[in-house]
Amino acid sequence: MAILGNIIKGVIHATDMVSLQFDASKDQQSVLMDLLRTAQDTKFGKKYDFKGLLESDTIEKDFRAKVPFFDYDQITKNWWHWVQAGEENVTWPDSPDYFALSSGTTGKTSKRIPVTDAMVKSIRKAGIQQVLALRNFNLPADFFEKEILMLGSSTDLDENNEALEGEISGISASNIPFWFQGYYKPGKEIAQIDDWDRRVKRIAEKAPEWDIGALSGIPSWMELMLQKVIAHHKLNHIHDIWPNLQVYTSGGVAFGPYEKSFNALLGKPVTVIDTYLASEGFIAFQQRPDTDAMKLITNNGIYFEFVPFKPEYINTDGSLKQNSPSLTLAEVELDQDYVLVISTVAGAWRYLIGDTIEFTDIERAEIKITGRTKFFLNTVGSQLSVAKLDDAVQHLEKQFDVEIPEYTLCAKRIGKDFYHCWYLGTESETDDNELARVLDAFLKNANKNYKVARSKALEGVKVKTVSPNVFHEWSGKNKKKGGQVKMERVMGEERFSEWETFVKST
Repeated sequence: MAILGNIIKGVIHATDMVSLQFDASKDQQSVLMDLLRTAQDTKFGKKYDFKGLLESDTIEKDFRAKVPFFDYDQITKNWWHWVQAGEENVTWPDSPDYFALSSGTTGKTSKRIPVTDAMVKSIRKAGIQQVLALRNFNLPADFFEKEILMLGSSTDLDENNEALEGEISGISASNIPFWFQGYYKPGKEIAQIDDWDRRVKRIAEKAPEWDIGALSGIPSWMELMLQKVIAHHKLNHIHDIWPNLQVYTSGGVAFGPYEKSFNALLGKPVTVIDTYLASEGFIAFQQRPDTDAMKLITNNGIYFEFVPFKPEYINTDGSLKQNSPSLTLAEVELDQDYVLVISTVAGAWRYLIGDTIEFTDIERAEIKITGRTKFFLNTVGSQLSVAKLDDAVQHLEKQFDVEIPEYTLCAKRIGKDFYHCWYLGTESETDDNELARVLDAFLKNANKNYKVARSKALEGVKVKTVSPNVFHEWSGKNKKKGGQVKMERVMGEERFSEWETFVKST
C-alpha cells in the first residue's frame, strides 16, 4: 500500500489553494498595487510616479497611460543595463540574485533577464500550485511516491557581478526545496553537467536505478533524451525501464507537433500537462484534464495586459507601437489573438514577452499560446500564426501517417514571386510535392487570408524533408543543446539562407 502517496494525495485534496472559484480580475488588481507599492522608491517608480498611481481610483487605466511598453531591447537600453552592471534599486528594490540567460528562438546573443529573490519565490509558489492541481487528474496514490525527472539546462550557474546566471530551468532546479530533493532526478551531480550530450549519457546510464513517475521539460529535448535511453539499453520503449511513468509536464512550445513522435516512444499512454514557464516568470499551467488550455497564474507577482494582435499595433520587428491599446483581464474576449504584456516582481514593466495567446475560458482565465510576435507569417498578407502552422503539420501527420516533430519555414522570394518554403523534420519516406499540395490545401481551407494571398502574390508552397536531427544540430550550433532552446518556426530570408546553407552541409 502506498502509505506516503496516500498522505500526499490527501493533503493535495484537502487544500483549497488551487480552486476553480476565484476572481482573477480582483487578484490582478491586488498584484498591480503590490508591484507599484514595492517599487515606488526605485528609479523606475519615481520616473513614472508610482506613489501617485497608488492614490488613483482608476489605477489600471492610469498605469497604462503613464508607463510605456518595453521589449527586451528597449528596457535594457533604458533601464536594465544599470541592473546588469550591478546597480541597485533600478526597476526593483535592491539587485537581482540571478540573471536568466535566454536567446529564446531569435538571435544568437543571450538576453540577461533579472531574476529577483521575489521571482524565485513566485516560481516556487507556482510550482506548488501546479502540484496541488494534480488532484484534478485522478492519479493513483502510488504516483506521489515516484521520482520526477526534470530535464532542463545545467544548474552549474556562472557568477557575474555578484549574481549567478544561467537558463531559467537551471536557476529553478538549483532552488528546489529540500523536501523535494528526494524525488528530483537526475540529481544535483548530473544536473550540473554543462555539456548536453554528456549529461544525457549519464542519465541513460543511471536510468535503471530510478523509478520515474513523471517527466518535465521541452518536448524536442525530452524526445531526444528518451531516444538515447531507449537506444542505450536496447529497449522497445521507455516504459520497459520506467514502467510507472504516468505524467509528462510539457512546456516551452506547443506540444501538438510532438504528440505523435512522443507517443511512439511510450509503451502506454501518459497524462500530458502543459506549462508556461518563461525566463520572465511562471505564467500559466494546465489545471484540469478536460482541456489542454492553461490557467493564468493571476495571484502570484505577475500583472497581465493583453494587446489585440493586429497589424496596425505591431512594428516590423515584432515590437508594439506605443499607442496600441491594452486590455485588462476583465476586458478580454474569446477568439482573439492577444500580445501578452507583463509586469513582474523581477522589475519588468509593461514588458512584451514575445508570445501571442488566446483565451479559451475567460472566467477560468485559461489560455492557449498561439505563436510569437516575430514568428507571425504575414508576408504578402497570408497572416498565419504558429498555431495555424502547427495545425497544418499535424494534419500532414494524420494524412500521411508520419511523424513530423520539427519544422521551419520562410516566405522566400524566388525570382519575382513569393513562395512559402517549408523544411519538415521526419524520418519517413515521403513525396515532397505531395506534402506541399496537401499542406497548401489545408491552409487555404483553414485560413481565409492565406487563401486570398495564394490567389495574388503568394505563388505556391515548396517542401523539403530532412532528418529531425538536423534541427537539433542547428540549435546546438547556433545556441546550445537542451534547456530552454527552441527551434525557430518562421525565419526571415537572411536567417533562412543560413539555415539552408547549414542543411546542405549536414
